[in-house]
Amino acid sequence: MTRAELVIFDFDGVVVDSEVISAKMLVAELAQHGVSVDLPYIARHFLGRSYPVVISQIRAEFGITLPEGFEADYRARLFESFRTGLTVMPGLREVLGALRVPYCIATSSSPARVTRSMQIVGLTELFEGRITTASEVARGKPAPDLPLRAAEKAGVAPERCLLIEDSLAGIASGRAAGMEVWHFTGGSHLVGLDLPIPPEGRPHRRFASFAEMPHLGPHLFQPEPDHEPSRP
Repeated sequence: MTRAELVIFDFDGVVVDSEVISAKMLVAELAQHGVSVDLPYIARHFLGRSYPVVISQIRAEFGITLPEGFEADYRARLFESFRTGLTVMPGLREVLGALRVPYCIATSSSPARVTRSMQIVGLTELFEGRITTASEVARGKPAPDLPLRAAEKAGVAPERCLLIEDSLAGIASGRAAGMEVWHFTGGSHLVGLDLPIPPEGRPHRRFASFAEMPHLGPHLFQPEPDHEPSRP
């Protein structure tokens, strides 16, 4: 693999196990407005996409314009669900503590959603000053703009970056940016779901647990401490 000098993490579905919460709530909220979709549909079409893109597709595919207050109401209920149900992905803290290269986040979520989610799970300090959101770029995933912006802010060439993504749009974004891309499949929203991956969006590797990362990319982590010298 690439000798990465920067690890870029997607946020929802990678750093925090949020996608299953937001997907179930979106299904329920849309049903109240006559739009019937299921979780596999959400995963195929909306995973990794920004809110404006999601709303645009709903309008185009179902011929419905959601009311003006839909987003605010949805987000308020979502944050309340996060407050009681949001968790950090198992092993993520340990990975961040062991990495010997810089790391950051590139996410389609809004700054407000990322900030609130970080506060809820206690990750604010670990990612302070390391977050890039879709609000900073002209095009969201699957365009390469978002990971490229994160790399630019860190001062690292794209080909020296490793991107960790859970969505097909995110994988395609990283590939288009010329980065090494690993597909993280450990989120609750992907359990039992087999998403068809197009050839142009195939990841370089797939893994389901952060405990696997040191074995997949040992050079990314701190070297093992030397054995204590023998006592005379």
